[in-house]
Amino acid sequence: MRVVIVGAGIAGLCTAAGLESLGADVILLERAPEVRGGGSGLSLFGNGLRALGSLGLRGVVPDPPGVSPTVSGTRRADGTWLSRFSAEALADLRVVRRGDLHEALLDGLGSGVEVRAGTGVREVGARGVVLDDGTSIDGCDLIVGADGLRSRVRPAVTEDPGVSYSGYVAWRAITARPVELDGAGESMGRGQRFGIAPLPDGHVYWFATADYPRDAVPGGIDEVRQRFSGWHRSVGKVLDATDPDAVGVLPIEELARPLRSFADGRRVLVGDAAHAMTPNLGQGANQAMEDAATLTALLARPGAGVEEALREYDRLRRPRTQRIARRAAAIGRVGQWRSAPAVWLRDTAMKVVPDAVADAQMRRVQDWQPPMR
Repeated sequence: MRVVIVGAGIAGLCTAAGLESLGADVILLERAPEVRGGGSGLSLFGNGLRALGSLGLRGVVPDPPGVSPTVSGTRRADGTWLSRFSAEALADLRVVRRGDLHEALLDGLGSGVEVRAGTGVREVGARGVVLDDGTSIDGCDLIVGADGLRSRVRPAVTEDPGVSYSGYVAWRAITARPVELDGAGESMGRGQRFGIAPLPDGHVYWFATADYPRDAVPGGIDEVRQRFSGWHRSVGKVLDATDPDAVGVLPIEELARPLRSFADGRRVLVGDAAHAMTPNLGQGANQAMEDAATLTALLARPGAGVEEALREYDRLRRPRTQRIARRAAAIGRVGQWRSAPAVWLRDTAMKVVPDAVADAQMRRVQDWQPPMR
């Protein structure tokens, strides 16, 4: 099977590894001049780990030995706990450096994958692609769009709804040194939030969100310090341990509308190209891994044709990913509430709802198994 995958992010690398394991000849195209991971930290949950296991990639995320559990949940800006997860609900959680994961996935590819960096796609046909330099790759049995939120492949598969801005931006970084914490998770104020996720080595992946006009340009760590001055002690400790040059900031965007289909003929979408969502459930990469594992499992079934497998992929993946995207967007909207009465209502509701309810919701998101081959 001759496969072209457009995009060498986590979705593209996982899909390439899965299809290579089936004996496919894979050409992996990346528009950037170098194939490397961006961003800072990444949360992997039980469903993502099972997807990696199905793809034969579980070893890229080793289990950290001897890491003591940290209290995790949701707090007010002053540090008062509103809800806490049980250790069992987060037993499978692994927080990793995105760049490390990307490098491990890239290094794990075999000779069956040809990686072409600095290669963009201009057009996508039924059985091939035209590259930016005018050359083409024809005779493809499968074309995979793994090229993110602003996918070039998406319009060839279905109506492209475009991109929607959530109304807030996010700063992200990993601390330059270990930090001793009194807890992890997300703290919420009025129109802004701060998240803390410790890494196995004691360093901390953190993010901060704030409502922002679409065309305004946010500042760096100095603005974060100003906005979150007076929040509970762990916030200040994390910021003090961060190299200002390590802080990135991006607008939080998602697909403007859910897609009508993830597949058409021999063309299919995975990852953000199919279901770009806000990061409020930490499921973006996990869902991309599920996509890759599902596509690989369906194509591995004896006698299954490509188009038949893609129709089944669409049937399985679209409802789940779009449901998770809707929930993530709703959590973000509530988390960014600004008015004092709304914030009081939100915090009171979280305080009175039993922690077991939050545990159950966390488990439901992770409740996924790869299809049988």
